[in-house]
Amino acid sequence: MTPLVLIPGYMLDDALWDGMLPFLPPELPLHFASLAEGDSIAAMAQAILAKCPPQFSLLGFSMGGYVAREIVRLAPDRVQTLALVATSSRADSLQQVEQRSKAARANPIGAFRGLGRAAIAQSLHPDNAANEALIAHVRIMGERLGREVFVRQSLIVRDADTSRLSGIQCPTLVVAAAEDQLRSPEEASELASGIPGAQLVTIPRAGHLIPLEQPQALASAIAVIFR
Repeated sequence: MTPLVLIPGYMLDDALWDGMLPFLPPELPLHFASLAEGDSIAAMAQAILAKCPPQFSLLGFSMGGYVAREIVRLAPDRVQTLALVATSSRADSLQQVEQRSKAARANPIGAFRGLGRAAIAQSLHPDNAANEALIAHVRIMGERLGREVFVRQSLIVRDADTSRLSGIQCPTLVVAAAEDQLRSPEEASELASGIPGAQLVTIPRAGHLIPLEQPQALASAIAVIFR
């Protein structure tokens, strides 16, 4: 069976996939990639690719979707199938760049405690916005990554790659959340229509953090990439 490489998103680590693991085939080889290295999308992609198996399937979540597409461009012969989850091909807006840059350059007192509660809640479905266990789970991932990674990831600018989507030739699945407050349905549609033959699946009752909110539904959606 082809190994599956899992790329998390902004200030997230391997624990993003904890809820999904019981629903994956037990024989599926998993490779947990990290975005803790690199100061650009390209540098992150190169760092991950250097540690990947010779042939693999690839799943990129949110910022990890930008990195996953760069990996496909760097090594198209190595990526067998691709899943892009809650992500976009659009460039960061000026407001997004300014907000993250301001946060990165702030000089707070005390130990780094991960992402703020309001930011995490915005990433969740409204029904989960007050779910303290989920919020704590996300915050702990950020705390574990630390301030240095927070600053580096916050200063990374995501450029648009919509015009290059047609170059992705491997079988691709785009997964969106019905109530994602960070990535619109139009962005998912742009990805799916821009990549030749890509399929689009929308998961109900989920916000941006699909792997944490609807792990079983996500596992079922990406089953097409298991080989």
